Amino acid sequence: MIMKKSVLTMMLFLMLSYGMVYGQQSDIPLYFTADEVPNGVIWLPSPPTPGSSQFMYDISQYYWGKEQRRDSLRARKAIREAVYKVPDMVKEFSGVFGMEISEQNTPAIYKVVNKAVLTIRMSATKPKESFMRKRPFIYFNESTLMPEAEADLSANGSYPSGHTVRGWGMALLLCEINPDAQNELFKLGYEWGQSRVIGGFHWQSDVDASRMLAAACYARLHTSKDFLDDMAAAIKEFKKLRK
Repeated sequence: MIMKKSVLTMMLFLMLSYGMVYGQQSDIPLYFTADEVPNGVIWLPSPPTPGSSQFMYDISQYYWGKEQRRDSLRARKAIREAVYKVPDMVKEFSGVFGMEISEQNTPAIYKVVNKAVLTIRMSATKPKESFMRKRPFIYFNESTLMPEAEADLSANGSYPSGHTVRGWGMALLLCEINPDAQNELFKLGYEWGQSRVIGGFHWQSDVDASRMLAAACYARLHTSKDFLDDMAAAIKEFKKLRK
């Protein structure tokens, strides 16, 4: 499929941003350390092995993703959802959340979401390094929806998906602040992960495991007094601004 010029322009813009931040560690104090978040190496299922029925499903979903790219609207959505920094992610989530989220306009909400998402994201590091699963675009030796990302990602494990951990984690966090928007938030959070399949960067099982990992970390966050205090302040801010 030949992409429209607008899709290519958006792709190049996002990849410049993406390439500068991928793999960077946060310099802000998080709620837990990398050793304190749930260790998916221990409890996540191993990624499907080639030849297994689960792997055949991954392959079928890979071809499903390629078909989805034919829809220019869905392709552009997958490109938008490739953003990696929290300030860019909240721009995509603000619409369904029902309020613009930013460090300037909603400082309490932004603070808890930023710290929590970055904390949740750490949980993907150990499984990625342990399993070092080959990404689908490498397995098939085919181009992705965003070719400029391939060089950086080729040396990074596919299982689980860091983008999905962040996207599903953000949906969970924002739902706690605004439960009235739960359906819209979870729909976007789900599609955020599917965008990684559509882009050709992840297998379906990578994405599915990431949702479990994000949920486990989300539960762990609720054992942190700092997180509970920050979440209470965010909910208070949301209620005040919504009036």
